[in-house]
Amino acid sequence: MAADGKMEALNRAIREALGPLQELDAQNPFADILVRAIVFANGAHWHVAEPTPVASLVWAPVTAHGFTDLGTALEQVSEVLRVPPMEERAFPPVLVVISDGRPTDDFEAGLARLMSQPWGRRAVRLAIAIGADADLEVLTAFIGDPELRPFTAADPEQLVYLVRFVSTAASRLASLPVGEVPQPRIPEPALPCAGEELVVW
Repeated sequence: MAADGKMEALNRAIREALGPLQELDAQNPFADILVRAIVFANGAHWHVAEPTPVASLVWAPVTAHGFTDLGTALEQVSEVLRVPPMEERAFPPVLVVISDGRPTDDFEAGLARLMSQPWGRRAVRLAIAIGADADLEVLTAFIGDPELRPFTAADPEQLVYLVRFVSTAASRLASLPVGEVPQPRIPEPALPCAGEELVVW
């Protein structure tokens, strides 16, 4: 993902999404927004290992290159969605996959492990494709909802917009009581026009 400044743009996008998420967290006294992050390049490892309050999160830049081990990442996520450590009653987790390529490991096995967990099935699952090389079929399978499709960022500005949009919209929906999630659950965003940036993916 380092090519064409994608990783630099992703780090910027996440940093700029933290402010709106912190505002949303402050507005809701009944739910705390906690953040974890996993990087899936040449294996999978936790970048933010513990559930961290968004109010105190400081994003350390990610660097990634090589293989795209999305299946391994989903297996690791499935482990932390078990009960315990997850509580039986909670707001559903929000899982967002951001990728610019195709999985190089067993994605189907990882997705099956994720979906074997009740909280994996109940999670709000969304995906952002970075550029034209991302595997939309895989990201659609991860989402698993015919009402939703992966969002695609064609340049750095669109990526910044989408990360902010998806993180805040999904967090709002996840904090709604069961049965009150509207349809369609995530509206189509009005993206900045591709091509205004010097870099187009």
